[in-house]
Amino acid sequence: MKSTEPAAPSADMSVANDSVLATVDLVVRYGAVVALHGVSIHVAKGEMVALIGPNGAGKSTLLNTLSGINRPASGRILCNGKLAHVPEGRQVFPDLTVEDNLCLGAYRGGSRDTAPMYDLFPQLQRLRNRRAGGLSGGEQQMVAICRALMANPDVIAVDELSQGLAPLVVSDIARHLVELNKQNGTAVLLVEQNAQLALNITSRAYVIENGCIGLEGRSSDLLRNPAVRAAYLGGIR
Repeated sequence: MKSTEPAAPSADMSVANDSVLATVDLVVRYGAVVALHGVSIHVAKGEMVALIGPNGAGKSTLLNTLSGINRPASGRILCNGKLAHVPEGRQVFPDLTVEDNLCLGAYRGGSRDTAPMYDLFPQLQRLRNRRAGGLSGGEQQMVAICRALMANPDVIAVDELSQGLAPLVVSDIARHLVELNKQNGTAVLLVEQNAQLALNITSRAYVIENGCIGLEGRSSDLLRNPAVRAAYLGGIR
């Protein structure tokens, strides 16, 4: 006889419902090619979470799906708040000033007051009337992050923070991101090929390979995981 009682929610769904951002069994296809195979992740309110993996693993596909650029074939996306996306390659508007780039981030809500952004990244204050296309890569990354923050998001998803940037610049931007998380409680999903950076500044992480989540856990534990060290940290001790 079939029970008429409702099925108990899965563990994934229970976690997802308590999170600011989550996916449950997410599948994404490009034509006949399956890019994401049943991916389930979650980010709690105020949490910093990393997603690491090699090129072509599905990291950017996941972020683009969370942002609505890609449509999932199946599965669920839950966002209990406002999500802002810092895309791979910064994608600033090169002919607009820094100030105008920031203001565009608030076009769907949020204050157009840019002063808090210059408090977060004081370097941008003196550049506010410069065209974004003339800035260095690090300065453009700051603009891209601040443009996303202008929407006053509950969670910010950053795609390849370190791409094309000098280590000292990356370290400085990462420090500001950590300060933002601590002071404002903004949750962060950091999608990053630089595993050392990502695992050092986040509390929890996922490893994605070939469109599947292979490992997950505390970032400190993954830093010590022999498989992660061999694949992403050059086998360093």
